[in-house]
Amino acid sequence: MARSFIDLSIFLENEVLSDPPPLVPKITYQKHSETLPEFMAMIPGTTPEDYPDGEAAAAEWVTMTTHSGTHLDAPYHFHSTMDAKSGEKKPSITIDQVPLEWCFQPGVKLDFRHFPDGYVATAADVEAELQRIGHVLQPFDIVLVNTRAGSRYGHNDYISAGCGMGYEATMYLLERGVRLTGTDAWSWDAPFSYTAKKISETGNKALIWEGHKAGRDIGYCHLEKLHKLESLPGHGFYISCFPHKVRAGSAGWTRAVAIVDDALLALPRA
Repeated sequence: MARSFIDLSIFLENEVLSDPPPLVPKITYQKHSETLPEFMAMIPGTTPEDYPDGEAAAAEWVTMTTHSGTHLDAPYHFHSTMDAKSGEKKPSITIDQVPLEWCFQPGVKLDFRHFPDGYVATAADVEAELQRIGHVLQPFDIVLVNTRAGSRYGHNDYISAGCGMGYEATMYLLERGVRLTGTDAWSWDAPFSYTAKKISETGNKALIWEGHKAGRDIGYCHLEKLHKLESLPGHGFYISCFPHKVRAGSAGWTRAVAIVDDALLALPRA
């Protein structure tokens, strides 16, 4: 059966505001001729004339965090410990310790594009969407949340766009065996600007990063800054999202890809 590979990752690039200004990645490009001094230092005695057309190699210098671009967050990012709900609190695993089997599993897409920016999805919202698409969660399903933020990538309001997943919604997934989730928004939680406003109004500090902090109770990973989730069906596809092996890291960059049978893509959306 023919299959399509759908790239769910954003570019790592200059000039597009994919993070708050202090966190944006910076790429410096070197042309082939600009690396000649480096090559001549590594191969003593050579001159520019020794290199075909006076060219060495193209290269890039990149300044960024492990949370730049499309990336996978490890439980260690959320908190220093995890799995408190089991009664055996453990040190949180880092990105190099994430089980590889978590990163290649059947995918499920929750279409939450109709929720307004800053909305915090609930367990009832998740349950209703699963019923709508006709899917019963299985352990290790990779659950992706399609928000309005996906349509705002490349625009100045991207970071503040989309709904978030609250503690209750996140725990609904984790308690059913899900260990890897994802969103096309900047964060799994609602945008900070909306959270800050709610805390100011209610004084409820439990709202701080509530979806992320579910990892204290059950360790899990999530993908952030996915793209093109609207092109996916509700279920019936696979996700591949192996992270870069950053020793003791809180996250790792990933080229997240959906693998979908073409016959499924041709079907009308639920």
